[in-house]
Amino acid sequence: QVQLVESGGGLVQAGGSLRLSCAASGRIFSINVMGWCRQAPGKQRELVARISSGGSITYAGSAKGRFTISRDNAKNTVYLQMNSLKPEDTAVYYCNLVFLTVDYWGQGTQVTVSS
Repeated sequence: QVQLVESGGGLVQAGGSLRLSCAASGRIFSINVMGWCRQAPGKQRELVARISSGGSITYAGSAKGRFTISRDNAKNTVYLQMNSLKPEDTAVYYCNLVFLTVDYWGQGTQVTVSS
């Protein structure tokens, strides 16, 4: 059983910062991809950023230059440092882990950016 536990969401003013964390536990294949997606009300879930166990990183255009994804392979933990937050970043942020073609999801953490 794989579990993902997210933390770090909250309410912040525009221009502020938040750091999200996601710890994975259970039987996890060492070669994997961890990342973050988000879903705003009335919108589809979208990729924010992902990072492979080998360190390859992909950012959505909206995240480039403002967000930084990193991971600690020994702890099976992924982080998302979000700076210069905008009201349009408001969404539920979901942690994602993929290995052996299977997707696992966290329960989501709310990020609200006030103007």
